[in-house]
Amino acid sequence: MTLSQPGKWEKYFWPVLTAAIFLAIWHYAVIVTKSTVFPSPFKVLAGAQELARKGVLLGYIRDSLSRVGLGYGLAMLLGVPIGLTLGWYPAASHVVNPVIQIMRPISPLAWIPVAIVLFGVGNTSAVFLIFLASFFPIVVAAMNGVRNVPSMYRRAGRNFGLSPGKLLAKVVFPAALPQIIVGLRIALGIAWLVVVAAEMLAVDSGLGYLVIDARNSGNRYDLVVAAMIMIGVIGLALDIVFRRLEQIKSIRWGFRLEA
Repeated sequence: MTLSQPGKWEKYFWPVLTAAIFLAIWHYAVIVTKSTVFPSPFKVLAGAQELARKGVLLGYIRDSLSRVGLGYGLAMLLGVPIGLTLGWYPAASHVVNPVIQIMRPISPLAWIPVAIVLFGVGNTSAVFLIFLASFFPIVVAAMNGVRNVPSMYRRAGRNFGLSPGKLLAKVVFPAALPQIIVGLRIALGIAWLVVVAAEMLAVDSGLGYLVIDARNSGNRYDLVVAAMIMIGVIGLALDIVFRRLEQIKSIRWGFRLEA
């Protein structure tokens, strides 16, 4: 028995209903507990509107997104070619892979003292941390994507007289692209988590900085929660963009052929 696909209205109705129920529970939980510390949804909304009126809200969002874009973009530009190369040349992978596997489990937050020593307290440190957080997942995804390409694809390409470079570009890379996209999506989620933590310690702007600054400047928990919600909403939006990329037919052909 297979479940039917939700209709267009259901696709939006149920998430909206769930969000509304969550907000209602949150609102009445604050009323019932008579909390004077944790804000209600209306106070959080008022806090966000206050930031917008002051003209700083978009600046915080822009700074966080620009740091993620720079660090993540650099990791993607370097990580995908390196991963493809390591997957294409097993001997090189055999030499480099142990180093990657040692570095990959290290939390990016553990690099904060090193980043501050190398680059000081500022934007460069945050970008460096985002780069490290994104780089290794992207490399591993690209490397495994090449390894998982069926050998029959390579043989077919060679039979058509493709050179190694064209075989990698026209056959192996498109076949590995679905797995690379998944790795890029995972890496972006990690990068967004890291930028928030890095901004709490190494910079004086961005949504992460807003969280810690609002806490330290008069216990403005309405602004703290507002920043947390914006972090979550932006993270969801970024994830949706990558999920849409996964649905593009020119990308999903690799999944269909593997199936």
